[in-house]
Amino acid sequence: MGVTEADLLADWAARVRRNREQVNQVREQEDGDFYAPVAESFRHKPDDSPDPTLQTVLTLLRPDDVVVDIGAGGGRFALPFAANVRRVIAVDPSPGMLGVLQQGIGVTGAENVEVVEGRWPMAGKRGTVSFIAHVGHDVDEIGPFLDAMEKAASRLCVAVMFETPPPAEVDAIWPAVHGIERASLPALPELLALLLARKRLFEVRLVDVPAPPRDAEAQLARARRLAWVREGSAKDERLKKALAAGAATRSARRVGVVSWTPA
Repeated sequence: MGVTEADLLADWAARVRRNREQVNQVREQEDGDFYAPVAESFRHKPDDSPDPTLQTVLTLLRPDDVVVDIGAGGGRFALPFAANVRRVIAVDPSPGMLGVLQQGIGVTGAENVEVVEGRWPMAGKRGTVSFIAHVGHDVDEIGPFLDAMEKAASRLCVAVMFETPPPAEVDAIWPAVHGIERASLPALPELLALLLARKRLFEVRLVDVPAPPRDAEAQLARARRLAWVREGSAKDERLKKALAAGAATRSARRVGVVSWTPA
């Protein structure tokens, strides 16, 4: 098709940087630990209904695997992995997220989880499987990121990504709130094109994911955070009007569970 790996990497980086630059132009909130306020929502909840994405990923794992979970967050995947594999290395840069993960380890007694605070890529962490879930969307240097994923895995790389750029419902109301079209992030199609350009043969399993139930207050708090809007501002008023008009309705989405053998 005449499109090279370098072209795709450059396009990916440009999209992520445009997205980030746009946030810096319109934001009314400070950055800090972006995930700390919502870390609880990423906690592993064993009593919840089965997660179809998790169940799909588990079919790819073996009891003797060592899984490097990159961007492990509060343990939504890491803790169920720990019950099914030999060992999990859970890597995340957010102290808030890792605090929730540590609590989950204490509750479940998962002694085979190693917690590592830091940002990927990092040296010295290796297993049989490397895993990411919704982490690659906003990584501008995706080439070195994937290279490190492959170096960390002797058997399999697994990536879970949304079929369409996240967060779709907030992107839909971005023009009403900020007055400009949202600069969207790369998603599943861009990852698949990049893997092909890298001459990786992959398998894709598509999974329908239902929208989690949220009351109006929780939906507003989420929209404020993802639109970088300060409560009580003029943009906040526009945000609330857009939500009231149903412009940011959450619906079922589809994710791809992509697996490939590292080079």
